Amino acid sequence: MTVQIKPILSALRRHKAGTFLIAMQIALTLAIVCNALFIIQQRLAHLSEPTGLDEPDIFVVQNEWVGQANAEQVDAKMREDVSVLRALPGVQDATTSNSYPLRGGGWDDGIKLTPDQLQDTSGAAIYFGDDHFIETLGIKLIAGRNFRAEEITSMNVRDRLSPPVVIVTKALADKLFPGGDAVGKTIYLVGGPTTIVGVVQLLQSQSVDRWAAAFAYRSVIVPKRLAISLGGWYIVRARPGQLDAVMRAAPKALFEHNPRRVINDDDGVLSFSEVRSRAYERDRGMAILMGVICVVLLAITAAGIVGLTSFWVGQRRKQIGVRRALGATRQDILQYFMTENFLISCGGVVVGTLLAVAINLWLVTRFEMHRLSLVYVLVGVVILLLLGQGAVLAPAMRASRVPPVEATRSV
Repeated sequence: MTVQIKPILSALRRHKAGTFLIAMQIALTLAIVCNALFIIQQRLAHLSEPTGLDEPDIFVVQNEWVGQANAEQVDAKMREDVSVLRALPGVQDATTSNSYPLRGGGWDDGIKLTPDQLQDTSGAAIYFGDDHFIETLGIKLIAGRNFRAEEITSMNVRDRLSPPVVIVTKALADKLFPGGDAVGKTIYLVGGPTTIVGVVQLLQSQSVDRWAAAFAYRSVIVPKRLAISLGGWYIVRARPGQLDAVMRAAPKALFEHNPRRVINDDDGVLSFSEVRSRAYERDRGMAILMGVICVVLLAITAAGIVGLTSFWVGQRRKQIGVRRALGATRQDILQYFMTENFLISCGGVVVGTLLAVAINLWLVTRFEMHRLSLVYVLVGVVILLLLGQGAVLAPAMRASRVPPVEATRSV
């Protein structure tokens, strides 16, 4: 005896409510799982984006000064601190800056190619750095030159940003001058014209939020030290294998040199792995949440299929007994229920596919997400079909064990 579709459809028409509910459950699960998997992939890709830094050997120190001091005094203290850090055993280099990649906030500004330009050609992250900045961060200079020591000056928050020279990232250089060499070209910052003297390979911006994605790797390094009484950040690059020892020694050496400072015990000294972990905490949390939602929905759907099929098997024991008495084998009964579930699942995944696309279009318009790839829909369809067949297997096998004598039990 072979399984025929027509009697199965007739049986399903007699159980419209149960069939409709389980099909809609499959559809809703497919729609949510597809978009959740897509979000998980995007979040995982986002948190693994490179910064361009020699991350394993770098840590940062957030230093705050006690008492009031003018810009000249603060600048002198900063230069002394950097000298102390560079003199520590195990330190490869050290620098000071207004910010660093993945910090979560900093100075971003627009870049223009002409002084009378109304719209910025590009946004960019602004990093303050001296002639040790590139070496300390471990970023690669691919064109032009580094800053000279005499080009480094201090700057207060009330001063205008008008450096005579800057270094830019390759991503920004390609955006500003796509047809040629950016070195020697003039660009306009908020304070006026400046000349590009060097190009570095990669330097990520301070923020990993979606609003900064358009200029994530477009950065400008200006030859400045931000001298403010609140303090700033020291970036230290340890020699390979010396990171932990240098991280312990750095705050101790700074306090011995000048105790009138505050370095927070909790987050005053952070390795770059800790910086990265904090920067992508929300992405990691969202990926875990979406994963949990997927597992819960799939479990609920599987339980629904098992419960409904078990209920139907209990209702059809006499019908199954009659079929067995007329010559149906256990394999025929098993195939019957497997096919029945497959037809319900097919109806569910068709509706679910349309629903998945609709939900993604809504997310695209509301949250500026990317469009859902059909690969995720196909993966979701396969998962739901396999889940349905797996869930129905146990009750279908119980049905196949119903003996032919069951047909006469109620006679």
